[in-house]
Amino acid sequence: MLTPPETRYAQNGELSIAYSVFGRGPFDLVFVPGFISHQELAWDSPLFRGIYERLGAFARVITFDKRGTGLSERTLGFGSAEERMDDIRAVMDAAGSERAAIIGVSEGGPLATLFAATYPMRATALVLWGTFARCMRAPDYEVGLEEGPPEEMFAMLRELWGTGRALRMVVQHAPDDPDTDRMLARYERNASTPAMVVEIMRRNVAIDVRSALGAISAPTLVVHRAGDPVVPSRLGKYLAGHVDGARLAVLPGDWHVNGSVGGEDDLLDIVEEFLTGDRPAHETEIDRVLATVLFTDIVSSTEQAAELGDRRWREVLDRFRLVVRGELGRFRGREVNTRGDDFLATFDGPGRAVRCAEAIAAGAHPLGVEVRAGLHTGEVELQGDDVAGLAVHIGARVCTLAGAGEVLVTSTVRDLVVGSGISFVERGLHQLKGVPGEWQVLAVTR
Repeated sequence: MLTPPETRYAQNGELSIAYSVFGRGPFDLVFVPGFISHQELAWDSPLFRGIYERLGAFARVITFDKRGTGLSERTLGFGSAEERMDDIRAVMDAAGSERAAIIGVSEGGPLATLFAATYPMRATALVLWGTFARCMRAPDYEVGLEEGPPEEMFAMLRELWGTGRALRMVVQHAPDDPDTDRMLARYERNASTPAMVVEIMRRNVAIDVRSALGAISAPTLVVHRAGDPVVPSRLGKYLAGHVDGARLAVLPGDWHVNGSVGGEDDLLDIVEEFLTGDRPAHETEIDRVLATVLFTDIVSSTEQAAELGDRRWREVLDRFRLVVRGELGRFRGREVNTRGDDFLATFDGPGRAVRCAEAIAAGAHPLGVEVRAGLHTGEVELQGDDVAGLAVHIGARVCTLAGAGEVLVTSTVRDLVVGSGISFVERGLHQLKGVPGEWQVLAVTR
């Protein structure tokens, strides 16, 4: 039997993320919990303790309380999927883990998906357990739920939180006795507040990480219960069908998470076999990642160069490049190339890319030049220090649509930064030269 581990803290910017490490297996495994968690009370619950002990028997397990829950900071920060996903990176760094298998349960699944697509060199395998890429139906996503939770459900969740009855909505088959009620009630009260739980649920409904699925290169297992009452199994089947080479296991069961002791043993058997089975002797070469591409250029640069003369224009360009590179460093962007007055950069998060574009435009204004920017998030091909692929072409075309001082993005970027505080106004549907279909374009509003 494992001894409950010590809780530690990782820093992600200003936020403190509670994490713990346990088990002595030969490889690292990051467990991204669903909905809510509590690093210490989980060990008092037979349900969670049983899962942790099972995982710790074959791996060195790193798990954490997501922001807003448990012993972590009781705020979502900007709260976008990108920002919350980045907590995985911060925790791995703090735990001294360069590479790990990633398990994402329920709400933790989209965050695990984004991480595996954004940092493929750090994800050795991916397990998606009872989870989804998007909850709600869309014209191009008919498997989604037809209706989101009504306001009455949010009100009921707020009212029930702390009584032990709220968790029973997502944990089925837990014993129906006073001791279990008290344990669940204590867990609820310590894992989150009523207001934060409602906020988390609202953010979950808005999550859409479908754009990341094509960039996952890690071996992937999707496990789901056939009768899952919270996340229908068709959402898991969609995941498996859109991740290259993913293995799908739909198991019998009418629960989302089983609250009885040993209730998930059959699922954990499959997960253990998947993660500990024979592996290729060679390393998989990473040739594609999920990234946000940013294109910027100076509006009417030819006319300004002619007006200022070569020497003065070179001085302006030198100062402009310092501004761009300074902001790229501040927002963790990677300069891919620059030609004259334009730049191409990539980011591992769309929120930082948008804010970097705004900062570049603001920093260029005192120099007497106006900048336009275009962004898109998608799968990019790595070609040495360069990048290629459809996502790069889309970002370039979007940039050409922008006016002076304007930052334009595709709807993919907008969907990934929901909850970040970034606002947009629609700029309509556009046909982008050399890119099939019509693309919705939006402008960032200040």
